[in-house]
Amino acid sequence: MKDFFIGLLDWIYKKKCYFCKRSAQCVKMCSKCYAEMEHLPVRINRIILKKPVFCAGVYNKNLQKLIRGLKYHNQKELAVYLAKFMYEYWQNIDEKNNFQVVPVPIYPKREKKRKYNHMDLVCEEFCRLSGCTPNTDLIKRVKDTKPQYKLKKSERKVNLSNAFEVIPKNFLPMKILIIDDICTTGSTFEEMIKEFEKHGISDITCLAATTPFED
Repeated sequence: MKDFFIGLLDWIYKKKCYFCKRSAQCVKMCSKCYAEMEHLPVRINRIILKKPVFCAGVYNKNLQKLIRGLKYHNQKELAVYLAKFMYEYWQNIDEKNNFQVVPVPIYPKREKKRKYNHMDLVCEEFCRLSGCTPNTDLIKRVKDTKPQYKLKKSERKVNLSNAFEVIPKNFLPMKILIIDDICTTGSTFEEMIKEFEKHGISDITCLAATTPFED
């Protein structure tokens, strides 16, 4: 019933596509704008501490806008589209089942200000599509780091040093898939992997929605 009324309101007020501003489909991202996002070839994009890192999409205009809108502009509905885009890529990877999906956490103060962690939302939808198990309680961010995009590569590592803490009791006996929006230098994945390995957790794969660098 709730979905019916939401759909009715969307029709009455003609929800517009966040990207092209058209209202023909009454959705947050129309099929045309979604189709303009491109997947990268399905292969390991890079190796970080002997762990494979996959990057799903080409760093183009619509994917960038999707991530910025979801992350910084309270466009929470866009999480569905980012999760779908990542899942469509993930479907083509071998041994993709039986993972616990761990989204990159943000510092509590920042999450309180933003009112959500965008990757938690993506994780929920990604797991609904893939059948994987969400685990948003396994690792937390304990250091209020600066935004990574403002820093040089060497500064990013220092910024993220000791930024994460694993809660061992929340570990599930499954492989780990860490998901994030953008993998630039890989520093975030690297620091999370280091923290997991301190606790003897090493069966880890990483998946980012995109990367500015197509290795």
